[in-house]
Amino acid sequence: MHIKLIGCEILFRELCAVVARSRNQVDLQFLPKALHDMGQPRMFPRLQEALGQVDESRYDAIALGYALCSNGIVGLTARTIPLVVPRAHDCITLFMGDKERYWKYFHEKPGTYFKTMGWIERGEGIAQAGQESVLAQIGLAMNYEQLVAKYGADNAQYLYSKLGDLTRNYSRLTFIEMGIEPDDRFERLARQQAQQRNWAFEKIRGDLSLLQALVDGPWDDDRFLVVPPGHRVTASFDHAIIKAEPVEH
Repeated sequence: MHIKLIGCEILFRELCAVVARSRNQVDLQFLPKALHDMGQPRMFPRLQEALGQVDESRYDAIALGYALCSNGIVGLTARTIPLVVPRAHDCITLFMGDKERYWKYFHEKPGTYFKTMGWIERGEGIAQAGQESVLAQIGLAMNYEQLVAKYGADNAQYLYSKLGDLTRNYSRLTFIEMGIEPDDRFERLARQQAQQRNWAFEKIRGDLSLLQALVDGPWDDDRFLVVPPGHRVTASFDHAIIKAEPVEH
C-alpha cells in the first residue's frame, strides 16, 4: 500500500521509527503541536486543510497520527480514499500502545502528568502560548509580570494564585520511555522537573505497536476507525471513542 501519514510533531521520532520498519510506502507530513492549544474551532480546519491538500490519486489511504484530542479531529471528512484514525482519547494512548492500558493507569494513578521524548523536545509546557491558543485568549498564558501590567498587582496576585499554575492538581510525573531514545537526557530532565515540583516520579515502558499497526495495516475495528469516502469523524461517547457518519449533502 501507499499511505499518506499526517501526524502531530509530538510523535515525530516515534512515527519516523515505525515508518522506517513499515512494509508499506508511507509519506510523512507533520503539523505543529500548537494546534492542540487552539481548540476545536481552530484545530479542525487546519487538519481538514491538510487533508484537502493530499493528492489522493497517489494513495490507498490517509492515516492520521492523532487521537480525539479534545474533539480536534471531529468533523474530518474522507473524500475519495479511506481515512484511518486510532481509537484514542489523547496521544498518551498512542505512546502506551493500548487504550485499556492507558485507562487502567489513568484511574489507578490520578494526578499524573505524562512526559515523553517528544513532549520534552517539541511540546514543553502545558501549552505553547501563541496568540491563537485558548489559554492566550482567556489570559491564562500570561506570566505573573504580564498579569500585573494588565490587571494591577492585587488582581494579578489573586488571578495567579487561582489560575496561574496549571499543574497544581498534579502530584506525579510519569516518563514514558519508547525504546528509541538516543540517550538518557530526556529521562533525566523529566526527573529534574518532578523533583522541582516535589512530585513523585515514575518511568514506564511505552509501546510502539499501535503506531506500527497504523502504518502497516490491516486496521482492526477495535483499535482503528476506518472512515470510508463520503463520511466524517465524530465522537461516539462510548468505548469506541470515535465513529464515522455520512456527510449530509
